[in-house]
Amino acid sequence: MEAQVLPLSLQDVVNRILTSRRITRMDQRLLISLANLSRDEQTLLNEVFDRLRKGLLKVVD
Repeated sequence: MEAQVLPLSLQDVVNRILTSRRITRMDQRLLISLANLSRDEQTLLNEVFDRLRKGLLKVVD
C-alpha cells in the first residue's frame, strides 16, 4: 500500500517557514510557482519574502 501525501495549504507552508525561520530551495520554488493567489495568500508570501530579504530566514537545502 502506498502512503499518500496530503497537500499542505499555503498557510501551513508559510507557518512552517516562519516558525522554523528556515526556507528550503524546494519551498522557494513552490512559492514562486504559485499563481492566481488571493489577496490573503499574497500577503502571506510577501511576509516570507520580506523576512528573507531582511535576513530573518535561513535558506537551507
